[in-house]
Amino acid sequence: MHEVVVLLGSNIDRERHLPAAVELLAAAAEVVAVSTVYESAAIDRPEQPNFFNAAVRLLTLLSPVELKDGPLAAIERRLGRVRGTDKYAPRPIDLDIVLYDDAILDYTPADGRARHIPEPDLRRFAHCALPVAELRPHGTHPETGEPLPQLAARLVAQLDAAARPRPRPDIDPWPGDPSARA
Repeated sequence: MHEVVVLLGSNIDRERHLPAAVELLAAAAEVVAVSTVYESAAIDRPEQPNFFNAAVRLLTLLSPVELKDGPLAAIERRLGRVRGTDKYAPRPIDLDIVLYDDAILDYTPADGRARHIPEPDLRRFAHCALPVAELRPHGTHPETGEPLPQLAARLVAQLDAAARPRPRPDIDPWPGDPSARA
């Protein structure tokens, strides 16, 4: 079994899409833990609604390509995601593999967009690092060795207070088994 951390993001009907995506992920793999939901502004798009982001730690036998092309792509389609050329367009759901065990690898799913694990945004954006660090509090970044909580704290500290992702404890992304919480 492989331990995978998947980042979820939504800024279209986000209160419905985020929990729906977690429920669908649980039907496709063994969900081990779900992070807190964090709210953050859309990157370089102040006119867009804020995003809700969370991370899910799951166990699967699937390879990264099989996971991305199979369950993740199917969940995105089912929830209305249409991928275009604008990486930062509004979306009902976005599912990205952030960590796959402690591997460092490149892969290309069926959409032809080359991807890297660990997800490069993990080192760039607090809204990625915070939920991942919550799920892997003793983990380190596979490429740099930096502890994930330290990475998240550093990224948050680089933002002014208004731009920092805010935890949303009022949004429960996984109303299922309470043991699957970070």
